Amino acid sequence: MKELINFILQFGNLNQQQIDLITGKATHLEIKKDDYFSEAGKVSVQVGFVLDGVMRVCYYDKKGEEITKYFIDENNLVVDLESFQNSICSSAYVQAVTDCKLIVFSKSDWEELLNTIIGWDTIVHKIISRSLMQKIERRSPLVSEDATTRYLSFMEKYPKIINRIPLSYLASYLGITQSSLSRIRKNIR
Repeated sequence: MKELINFILQFGNLNQQQIDLITGKATHLEIKKDDYFSEAGKVSVQVGFVLDGVMRVCYYDKKGEEITKYFIDENNLVVDLESFQNSICSSAYVQAVTDCKLIVFSKSDWEELLNTIIGWDTIVHKIISRSLMQKIERRSPLVSEDATTRYLSFMEKYPKIINRIPLSYLASYLGITQSSLSRIRKNIR
């Protein structure tokens, strides 16, 4: 639980009573590899914080091919924000790439925190803003760089997860085939 509190305190100050309220609303959840935290076609009803493991956000394109949008590892929030905030069906899946341990909040508990803790909405807004900036930073190079450069950049930026995710997911994220990724990996060894 201290990992969650340390994460939150990066974005604002809370007193002990507020911290106790947050931890009182939190529950632990374990998700097995390949299981879903939230699914396309369903409304996302919880916010999670990854204590251990790697998750990914993915969707299926018009051809029915699975596309990995991004990965979420330890000490990060995981939520399908648009679905969660607007109570609409999600268009993406949030899936455990490895066995995962999370701290989760139900929608009603999350909203209670927003309505009870003064400044919680500001903290949440800062967390969301940082997350959106990270998404942009992750995706922008994928458009302009060649596949080898994208792979090397991924290795440099995410050394903690490169060996924990299947090559098929990584290839999908990089926008290349798995055989192309295998060739790239072989050429840089």
